[in-house]
Order: sequence, then structure tokens, then C-alpha cells
Amino acid sequence: MMSKKSGNNNQKPSKDAQIKYDTFIKQSTKELENILNFLQLNTIDSSYGGFYGRRDHFNKLIPKAEKGIILNTRILWSFSAAGNFYGNTQYLEICKRAFSYLKDKFKDEEYGGVYWMVDYKGFPSVTRKQTYAQAFAIYSLSEYYKYSLNRVALDWAMEIFYQLEKVALDVNLGGYIESFKRDWQPIEDMRLSEKDLNASKTMNTHLHILEAYTTLFEVCGNEKVGIALEHLIHLILKRFLTEDFHFRLFFSNDWNSLSTEVSYGHDIEAAWLLVNAARKLGNKDLILSTETNAISIADSFLMQALDKDFGVYNNIDLHSMKIDTDKHWWPQAEAVVGLMYVWEITGLNKYLNNALKIWNFIDQVILDKINGEWFFRVNKDGVPYRNENKVGPWKCPYHNSRACMEIVGLLKQPDLN
Repeated sequence: MMSKKSGNNNQKPSKDAQIKYDTFIKQSTKELENILNFLQLNTIDSSYGGFYGRRDHFNKLIPKAEKGIILNTRILWSFSAAGNFYGNTQYLEICKRAFSYLKDKFKDEEYGGVYWMVDYKGFPSVTRKQTYAQAFAIYSLSEYYKYSLNRVALDWAMEIFYQLEKVALDVNLGGYIESFKRDWQPIEDMRLSEKDLNASKTMNTHLHILEAYTTLFEVCGNEKVGIALEHLIHLILKRFLTEDFHFRLFFSNDWNSLSTEVSYGHDIEAAWLLVNAARKLGNKDLILSTETNAISIADSFLMQALDKDFGVYNNIDLHSMKIDTDKHWWPQAEAVVGLMYVWEITGLNKYLNNALKIWNFIDQVILDKINGEWFFRVNKDGVPYRNENKVGPWKCPYHNSRACMEIVGLLKQPDLN
């Protein structure tokens, strides 16, 4: 396969293609501004500090809602990444606010790591230690350090890294254990959310450790982080990826698969995150392996995951072959990025063209042009669910803001100009 990134495709795009690229860049840049402006206007909690825990479908504030670690780390990540994207200091103050709130309210000074939830005043309300949450703390702190050069943030990220490697890593069987009590002792109910299986090891958590360790390695170059990241790439390809180029989602501690469900969003998100991780490591063999697998994952995705309107289905049960035809906001964003990575790897326009069609679906169906930001999910006919959050423990800015930044970064590569 020819890789445009490696310089094997040096032909300049046609005039029509360049116009298409420029339009896509303009739309993505504008949408990034919309997302960030929405957050600044609607989430800052001036009464109790930090950010509001929830706004409903209609963007109505839910008073005294709990504040989740995922929302708060993703806010820090999004504004830090945007600051790095724009190359200016316009988001330093809101990043300082997000970082300080995480440090003051979510950090467990006694046992290490971060709490899952605090109440609206900032007092710990759910103190369990989800490995997934620790990963997002590392991810956001690393991105914030890249933006601010605040050494406290990097030191804290490294502290959590060492905690995970000491406690969560299964040194005998491989992989990372899903969850613990506050003091890092074993816990019976490991579920990340009510819809998840009670599994010791999950694709979702490993995927987000992957992106966290990728950014941490990028900013610190620590050898131990690099080794852990390389092991994680090999593990995901060995244990989670199937011969049909899907990713198994739930496992027992000894790697027995517990589910026949496939998440289309996680498939295509993993495809590009694995490539990105291998590239950051600079490991040529891993780059080739992840790029080759990303192409196959994208091909499988295009055959199965898209509706006629180019919206991305949520999931499929491979046993019953029943498809969940709801279209959540985040798989749409990840699909655009994943397909554009494969377009960048192969130079084949079918991947870019499908990414553009999904982007059009986002623009026409997922964007809430009345109340702002993106709908949480719509049904097969494109009708939004009104009982979902606009902002909440799981509805956060990171998937869509990241997609906008990745789109522009991919389209502005030197070999396209």
C-alpha cells in the first residue's frame, strides 16, 4: 500500500479536490469553534467551581447534578488540545480552571488516582478507581502539560501511570484489570456503566489506556512508558482483534471472551489510535502492522456499519445478527477520523469520500442547530432522543472536538499542497 504520509504519493490534488479539502477544513474549523464556545458559555460553574455536571437535551441546566471524572478530564483535554492546535494561549485560563478542579476535588491524596464522581459541591461521592478514569486523567494531564508546560501536571500523570503499572497491570496473564475499590483492593462489580458486562478486562478501557500512554510518551519520552505502550499495541492486536477485523469487547481475567457484541465506533476508533500510537513510538514494524490492520478494519466497517444515510450504527450482536440502529454522536466522529487515516495511508479516495458523507450526516442530523452542540443519539430515522444529555457524565466534548482537529491536521499535510 502506498502511504501518503511516507511521501510515496507526491502528486498534488486537482483543483476540484483542493476546493473539497479547503471546504472540509473550513467546516471542521468552524465546528470546533462552535463546540468550544458552547462549553465556555454553558458549563462553567461560577457558584461551586469547576464545571456543571449536567445539561439536558434542551440545554437546560440540571441543578446540583454530580460531576463526573470523564466529563472533567475530557474538558481539560479538549481545551488543551485546542490550545495546541491553534498554537496560542487563548484557552490557558479555562485549562487552569479545569486542572485545578481535578487536582483539588478528584485527586485522592491518600491512595492515589482519581475518584469516579464528586457531588455538585466537589465532595467525593463515588470513590471507586476505574482504570478507564485513570487513563483519561493521564490523557488530559499529558495534553495539558504539552500546552502549559506545567510540570505538576506531568508529574501527576506519571504518578498515575506508575500506579496503573503497579496495581492494574496483570503481570501474569497480561492486560489491565477494569476496576478497584478506593484503596485499590479488588472489587466485585467492575462495570464502567450499567449497560456494560461485569468483566475483568475490556476493550474500551484498554483502548483509552492506549491513547493516554501515547500522549504521555509523546510529551515525556520516558522509556518505561514507551515499553508499556508497545506491549499494549501487541496485546490489543493479539487479544482483542478478530479474524473478521472487529474487536472483542469483554473478557474474563484469563481472556475468555464474554460477549458476541461488536461496537462499530470502537472498531474504527481503535484502527486510527493504534496507527497513531505506533507512529509516536517510531517502530517501523508496528507502523506497518497497524496500518495494514487499519485498512482491513475500515473495509469491514464500510461493508457493515453504515446506514443508507451514511449514519453509523451503534453495534451488532454477531450471534443473533441483531443491529442496534441508533446512531450515537461519538461513532460518527470517530468514523470520519478513522476513514481519513486510512485514506492518508492508502491514497484511495473511497475512504475520504465516505468520511465526507458521514460528515454530511453529522451536519444534517447530529448537530443540534437550535440548542447547540451535538445530539447524544438519534434513532434510525434521524429523530433525536430527548431523554439524553447535552452535557453529562458521558456526553463530553472530546470525540467531536478531536475529530475536527484531526480532520484539519490530516488535510493540511505538506504532500497535499
